[in-house]
Amino acid sequence: MTAKQDKTAGARQHSTRAERPGKPERPEKLDPVAETILALLRDGGPGATLAPDKVARAFWQPRAKPSDPADGWRRYLHAVNQQARFLARAGRIEILRKGEPVADPHAPIKGVVRLRLPPGEPSAH
Repeated sequence: MTAKQDKTAGARQHSTRAERPGKPERPEKLDPVAETILALLRDGGPGATLAPDKVARAFWQPRAKPSDPADGWRRYLHAVNQQARFLARAGRIEILRKGEPVADPHAPIKGVVRLRLPPGEPSAH
């Protein structure tokens, strides 16, 4: 490795977005589905739980076209489950199975689940 390559490699290692002076960090931009999950849970109040299909329906409703089938919301169910896992891994929500929080959101989850804000999380009410 030449001296020039060594300097370039060193500069790349030390240049991260968080370390740039004078540049404020941008707030985390969430997926619209994740934003819908959080909004619905906050609107539900403390301790409220939500089924993923309700989130999919709420997300689909303003986007539905007159020609869409009545179960058009189902196309968003996979995205809701993905975003719920993302939010659970980040500690923003809990995924409940049989009324108990899922211990590992990275592990496969089978069966009926519900979503809720973690205890102590502020809600809109």
